Amino acid sequence: MTEPLIELKNISKRFGGVRALDDVSLSIRPGEIHCLAGENGSGKSTIIKVMSGIYTPEAGEILIDGQPVAHLDPIQAVQKGVQVIYQDFSLFGNLTVAENLALNTYVLEGKSRMDWARARKMAQEVLARLGVSIDVDADVETLPTSGKQIVAIARAILAKARLIVMDEPTTALTRHEVDALFDIVRDLQAHGIAVLFVSHKMREMLEISERLTVFRNGRKVAEGDMRDFDEAAITHAMTGLELNDEPYVATTPANAKPVLQISGLSVPGSVRNVDLTIRPGEIVGISGLIGSGRTELARALFGMEKGATGQISINGKPAFPRSVQEAIASGIAYVPEDRLSEGLFLTQSIERNMVVSILERLRRGIFLDRQAMRAKTEEMFDAMQIAAPSADTAVGNLSGGNAQRVMLGRWLLTGARILILNGPTVGVDVGSKATIHRIIRDLARNEGLAVIMISDDVPELVGNCSRIHVMHEGRFVAELSGTQMTEAGVNDSLKSLN
Repeated sequence: MTEPLIELKNISKRFGGVRALDDVSLSIRPGEIHCLAGENGSGKSTIIKVMSGIYTPEAGEILIDGQPVAHLDPIQAVQKGVQVIYQDFSLFGNLTVAENLALNTYVLEGKSRMDWARARKMAQEVLARLGVSIDVDADVETLPTSGKQIVAIARAILAKARLIVMDEPTTALTRHEVDALFDIVRDLQAHGIAVLFVSHKMREMLEISERLTVFRNGRKVAEGDMRDFDEAAITHAMTGLELNDEPYVATTPANAKPVLQISGLSVPGSVRNVDLTIRPGEIVGISGLIGSGRTELARALFGMEKGATGQISINGKPAFPRSVQEAIASGIAYVPEDRLSEGLFLTQSIERNMVVSILERLRRGIFLDRQAMRAKTEEMFDAMQIAAPSADTAVGNLSGGNAQRVMLGRWLLTGARILILNGPTVGVDVGSKATIHRIIRDLARNEGLAVIMISDDVPELVGNCSRIHVMHEGRFVAELSGTQMTEAGVNDSLKSLN
């Protein structure tokens, strides 16, 4: 067997009284595609920072090429070929692709001036090696997420990486972009470069990885050849639970009156003549490629798109919201895809994030009823199963799954009857994902909410929706239900759009 490129033996790390890593070992061989899986807080990020020299373990040993490395620091890690691509990519948005790619090389060479011709040539050559076409003179901030990721990978190659760690690399990518990324990863492997995927997306783990290591609560709980695992085994290793994945079945009576009816809804430049009817208890999925008009449709229903036209009826009465306030008053709630920049006040408490949607109802003259605020918050805190010390905890300190539950709770406090979810479990681990799905199903089945679920996660749509609409260039181009509503059926519909 090939000697490991990097080996971490019996690593332990504490933060205050919390043991983030407890006697953990991990090894990666040259040219190997290895997946590190685990829920939020399992220790994945900590072990990455140990192997990249950011954290120094309190116990254990790090070996690179079979040789012990004492006091590994970030510069040493890079020099030894370890490169980490974090979720934010750590790129300079106001610099060009060529400048971003050449910068590290110039710094290592001690150069104080940029050789523009050389920088452009370096960039063009490394991008050609990856088989992609990106304008090297474009500012990085103008690139889509997939383009930024490619630039980060190219930068690692230029730094002579032998191991590239990718932290949740597919979170914001479409299926087509994921396929393109996997092609690049396999090419890296062909050139002898090892890749460590840090992920909680099981389908992608099974598709791309050769070996798997699973962390839970700071300990390694499973490891082995990927052929020895399936989704159920990975889920159980990550959570310690057996999760129910039975598809959702709506119990809506055939004669139930629609909660939401849309006719001829259009938004200039993005949505064209969309019709949609949703009855109480139905969860209707919307899939489609990025740019298909899905988000604009959701924003139009929530009163956020100027120039929207058409007809909207809620419980049989005309109600076309022209502002967010009108949408809330009409019983519509919208959970955006980017909860961090569009939905939450990260430095504020769970309580303040919850009640911000119903402040007018909590007023007593010029003051807020603090007792009512706390009562409403605690009611929803329990209903959403939020894991936090108290409602005074800052939202920025919560995991992705708990932050998403705060968003759901906020809008349910408004008494919404129509719930629009855009990417409801993006960046959420498998345990929280199952909890969020269960909450959404219960709201639809037991409370009679009409739910629109927009997602790139095909299994999420198939498992939770009554039917699925495929959107392309602003229109619904396919509807799948019953026996048609399978992952293969949805994927075939999406592939036909490329």
